Amino acid sequence: MKKAFSLLIVMAFVFAAVAQDATTQAKPKKVKEPEITFEKLVHDYGNIQQGDNGTCEFVFKNTGKADLVLTNCRSSCGCTVPEWPKDPIAPGKKSVIKVKYNTQRIGAINKSITVESNATNNRVVLNIKGNVSTKPAEAAPSNEGGAVKVK
Repeated sequence: MKKAFSLLIVMAFVFAAVAQDATTQAKPKKVKEPEITFEKLVHDYGNIQQGDNGTCEFVFKNTGKADLVLTNCRSSCGCTVPEWPKDPIAPGKKSVIKVKYNTQRIGAINKSITVESNATNNRVVLNIKGNVSTKPAEAAPSNEGGAVKVK
């Protein structure tokens, strides 16, 4: 009887130790990682004219718990040039990616900018869209009927 009781106590301790170890492993570890959150993912230029300002900004915030580092920003076309911060962005801080589109190109705008970083969402795609139309020809001033005589 004593052997059975002793065996039961030993088994209870072993079971308790295994159960406690399993519970400890099941808890997710809190990892401090950056996360990038954009105010908008699409910029719509609407209808603009040839030669207009093709610059726009994408504001983002590091909503994570560690420094955010943008490793690359690349566009789908050479007519679109992104400019991004090279320094780390601290948790809770905002920054900007500036995008310049060449408005000398006539037609529809539908380009993407891929942002790569060390964030949990390490690849984000931004888009610009709109339409560039030909600038209307400016009328030259005429001299008809209103000639001015100089003495």
